Amino acid sequence: MSGAPTHLLYLHGFRSSPQSAKARRVGAWLAEHRPELKFWSPQLPPSPRAAVAMLLEGTADWPATSVVVGSSLGGFYATAVAEARGWTAGVLNPAVDPARDLAAYIGENKQFHKPEESFFFLPEYVDELRALRPPAITRPERYFAVVATGDELLDWREMHARYAGATIRLVEGSDHALSDFDEHLPHLLRYLRLCD
Repeated sequence: MSGAPTHLLYLHGFRSSPQSAKARRVGAWLAEHRPELKFWSPQLPPSPRAAVAMLLEGTADWPATSVVVGSSLGGFYATAVAEARGWTAGVLNPAVDPARDLAAYIGENKQFHKPEESFFFLPEYVDELRALRPPAITRPERYFAVVATGDELLDWREMHARYAGATIRLVEGSDHALSDFDEHLPHLLRYLRLCD
């Protein structure tokens, strides 16, 4: 990647939203330290195909120096976008096989940040996830992964293996949400060339 990024795309996880603690923290840091940078953290639709189509359409005119960050299912989408665009990516406890893991969530689901709102995760979405999964990470040196051994939802060993060759920050303990995200944010920002 040549040149500092001017655009950053942040992708939330399943049942989450742009109101997630990590999305808001990244947005707040950028507003304070890099206000000129274009920051987009959209609400992702339940359909994986629709989500990735929206992301690719919404970033169609973004430069090659753009970066993408995603958490959990957002990490899976970030990988799909990075592979399609050739961007640098940061993934936070990324989902490796969401087609397998989210099959248990078919049906009605509540939003974390707006429990009064629900959405339906349809059976065909599992097939969409399967179709979106890149067979391999083509250039692992473009990826920075934060992987917590204390993740209660995803197997850290799978994440570690999926991003082999990437810059991996292996965190002893922590949790799926990375409640200690402030400790990892400076490392992510430095990797993405957003700060010294």
